[in-house]
Amino acid sequence: MAYTVLSIASTSFFADYGAHVRIWEETRALQKRGHRIVIATYHNGDNMPGFDIRRSWDVPWVKRTMVGASRHKLYLDVALSWRALRVAAEIKPDIIHAHIHESALIGSVLAKLFNVPLVFDYQGSLTSEMLDHGFLRREGRFYRPLRWLERRINLTADAVLTSSFNAANVLREEWDFPSEHLYTVPDSVNTDRFMPFDASPEWRAERERIRETLGIPAGRKIVAYLGLLAPYQGTNILLEAAQTVIAERPDVHFLIMGYPDVRSYQALADSLGISDHVTLPGRILYKDCHAYLALGDVAVAPKMSATEGAGKIPNYMAMGLPVVTFDTPVSREILGDTGVYARFGDPQSLASEILGLLNAPTWAQELGAQVRAKAINEHSWELAASQIEAIYDRVLAQRAGTPLPPFPTALQHNQGA
Repeated sequence: MAYTVLSIASTSFFADYGAHVRIWEETRALQKRGHRIVIATYHNGDNMPGFDIRRSWDVPWVKRTMVGASRHKLYLDVALSWRALRVAAEIKPDIIHAHIHESALIGSVLAKLFNVPLVFDYQGSLTSEMLDHGFLRREGRFYRPLRWLERRINLTADAVLTSSFNAANVLREEWDFPSEHLYTVPDSVNTDRFMPFDASPEWRAERERIRETLGIPAGRKIVAYLGLLAPYQGTNILLEAAQTVIAERPDVHFLIMGYPDVRSYQALADSLGISDHVTLPGRILYKDCHAYLALGDVAVAPKMSATEGAGKIPNYMAMGLPVVTFDTPVSREILGDTGVYARFGDPQSLASEILGLLNAPTWAQELGAQVRAKAINEHSWELAASQIEAIYDRVLAQRAGTPLPPFPTALQHNQGA
């Protein structure tokens, strides 16, 4: 059955980073299965072709993309609440699908008003994210009230879907969330777009063009990073590790792609004396990410959060890039035995593991082939869409008191469109 879904995203959708990519790919895959998805989001962000995006009223003094916790979000969420209410009244959704806790809070009110189920796409703990961004302190007076609010938001949903089994375990064990309403739909990747450099003349010419545009000297091995630039993403630690790697291997170049605060990280690279071996090109459009990642010999994912997903890792895997990451449950869950793990938060360990791959190209190539195969087999957006569709079916069946349909764990090629 095709559903009309109100998708609420309390963020500046679309911007080119992990959480937005998940929303974009989920929406695209669900639309392919015949569902109508209408996205209510903030006033700013890129409009994506083929998407029905309804934006909140304009706030002229907020033009930048809202990343993480911000005081501006207090009134932006009020504006989004009004827009989401109007859209819900217009389209009369069968399901409300909320991304991020603030969206789930808005969605919980609308779900009651319109008597429809709420599905919450959980992308990490609200209070943990605020701690990671330095917006909240554990000993501060707001910590306990916000933990209480987070628990209440979680419990308002008919179903919560997480991007990792680790996040699901955290919800069960730390937040006492009931297992019967909890699902895991892992971060996935478009393996037809994200695929290894194939050495064809066309690919080679494009690769060299991008490399020349970025000013990366010929002959250098490239360590690639693509994602947000922030301390909780490990960007500072990555640059410290780069200093160690470059001292031992002057033929290595770090391509650190993403935003915000490019200037401050360029200044940090300057202060570390490695600016001639580091390129920070800023924001890379999602449609171009695969072409830029194809420059890499090794990929890094030094995220410092133990609770959030790691959507960049499946993209690296699909590109056939060996991945060095900090040893976290989420990284282990995605990569398994195919990952290369550094001690959490340790720049010297990170540098050592990067050097280990660069100094063993045959091993690196073998790992690249293994992660590519793993991405194809375990991280398909087609499978993810069938799982989300099944969650929709199940929450509606729960409300109707009818037997629950099965939840797919492998792709059935005779399902849907």
